Amino acid sequence: MSAVIEQAVQARLVASAPRMETVPATLRYDREDPYAVSMAFPPPATLEGVEVSWAFARELLVQGVERPAGVGDVRLRPYGYDRTVVEFHAPEGVAMVHVRTSELRRFLERSQHLVPEGREHQYLDWDQDLAKLLRDRP
Repeated sequence: MSAVIEQAVQARLVASAPRMETVPATLRYDREDPYAVSMAFPPPATLEGVEVSWAFARELLVQGVERPAGVGDVRLRPYGYDRTVVEFHAPEGVAMVHVRTSELRRFLERSQHLVPEGREHQYLDWDQDLAKLLRDRP
């Protein structure tokens, strides 16, 4: 079984214009970083014209499809019957996208098969992580 899950999703960019633009995004989960997920947007979908990826706790995503969650750079909340709002806060401003809740749940279910919730600590390689920290010291 692969140690990485990637899933393409369609995100609807919330803007001041009346019509929301659909942008592609990729959700990613890696067993080597079992507490985190990431959501990446390709260059055409960003203001800077470069890929932008946001990493945040998988637990935040679990909570955010059910109820408002997050107080930091990434915040989530249910929106209507079938959407979840994901907010990305940066010094340059705030970006908000709507994602189908069913797509987020499917992604979470796949990640749970790879690393069950509550067992993330069993997938950490403490020796490798410590060696990397010591190697990266100035």
